[in-house]
Amino acid sequence: MAQKIPSTPAIHFLRRQKIDFQTCLYRYEEHGGTRVAARELGIPEHQVIKTLVMEDEHAAALLMLMHGDLEVSTKDLARAVKAKKIIPSSPQKALQYTGYQVGGISPFGTRRQLPLYMERSITQLPFIFLNGGKRGLLVKLNTADVIRILHPKLIEASRSGSHA
Repeated sequence: MAQKIPSTPAIHFLRRQKIDFQTCLYRYEEHGGTRVAARELGIPEHQVIKTLVMEDEHAAALLMLMHGDLEVSTKDLARAVKAKKIIPSSPQKALQYTGYQVGGISPFGTRRQLPLYMERSITQLPFIFLNGGKRGLLVKLNTADVIRILHPKLIEASRSGSHA
């Protein structure tokens, strides 16, 4: 039995942009992150791209797209965006900025237009999985389409991660 695709601002955005995408629903686990999504869908965690809401020392927000199996070096990100300091936004602020709950944050159809940065090595992947705007929903897209519609600034700010 086919599952109904959730109606989210991200899905509406992709449809308006006429972007080919495939929805991937999975059983969401609190604090499971990209590791659980990759396991549940049987895909490499490196291709599951997390959307992180970060803030500089002036509380100006930005989005960072990073491989699921890597962490963001806040020092490298701060250097790339010419900030003194970068920290993750609180879940409440992330919801205010994007309209999405942590665990369901998508770079598509956000409440506010935020500067968008993407780890440069993501461009080497032919397709990626990004959050579709709801916990337990990823969308599979061609990486070139993501770059074309979002125009992210490509930077190098990754470091090997450890899962909590």
